[in-house]
Amino acid sequence: MPDGTTRPSALIHTVYGEFVRRLGGWISIADLIALMAELDVDGPSVRSAISRLKKAGTLLQERRDATGYRLAAAMEPVFQEGDRRIFHSLEPADLADGWVVAVFSVPESARAHRHQLRSRLSWLGFGNAAPGVWLAPARLLPDARRLLARLGLDGYVHLFLSAEYAGFADLRTAVASWWDLPAIEAQYAAFSDAWRPALHRLSPPSRPSPPSRPDPPNRPDPAEAFRAYLPMLTQWRRLPYLDPGLPESLLPEDWNAGPARALFTELHRLLAEPSLRYVEKVTGLSPVPQETVPQEPS
Repeated sequence: MPDGTTRPSALIHTVYGEFVRRLGGWISIADLIALMAELDVDGPSVRSAISRLKKAGTLLQERRDATGYRLAAAMEPVFQEGDRRIFHSLEPADLADGWVVAVFSVPESARAHRHQLRSRLSWLGFGNAAPGVWLAPARLLPDARRLLARLGLDGYVHLFLSAEYAGFADLRTAVASWWDLPAIEAQYAAFSDAWRPALHRLSPPSRPSPPSRPDPPNRPDPAEAFRAYLPMLTQWRRLPYLDPGLPESLLPEDWNAGPARALFTELHRLLAEPSLRYVEKVTGLSPVPQETVPQEPS
């Protein structure tokens, strides 16, 4: 079952990214508290999390018919990047595509940026090859450029594209020292262990629908779907960042990302639409056209 230690702020972040963006970008605090109550998060915890997100610049208070919060405009590019990483399957990269290498040097007067660079590059999926030297599959270059520029860290970093590894150590052995692959595998395993039972419990029976009912029978109740989907998506959205999508030839033979990704895809297809219907019912809000909204996982 879901990890009970998930922070309310992480759940609220998911509510805004997956639902509120579709519904105009604003939600009343009363409706948000009602949604969080479905996940056994009490009102004071919601208000405390909202206060932190407001202080961080993620949310802005705005009164309409009631007091509520809207997503700060500066956060939309962040969520758009998240859509690309979270909702599209990160299949293993092609070794022939090469690598992006990030080399940074931070003066002592700005040493706080050193830790920020390390943590942000790690969060993007970069591995640490040597002090100040990080690398990832070449396809992560656009994500790295956008993130570093947005955070004002681009002045400390040089980015290079390298076509191939030229030695001396065995590349598979080197990769295992640059990335903590067991830790990534452990998170995929935790996700699968938590949510495979939910898929079996919530999936409709495998029988054909009557001609008059083209939709599968016994779809999950919207409230039940929401209670599963929100913590599931919150747990999943970390993984596409931590996993760089290394070439298959460099991965352990029993690499467990594929089954976890397939599980997420099925849960998303089963639960996303009824969950949105439930949020619409609670809030009274309706979807609005957006240039970028989460897509079906590929």
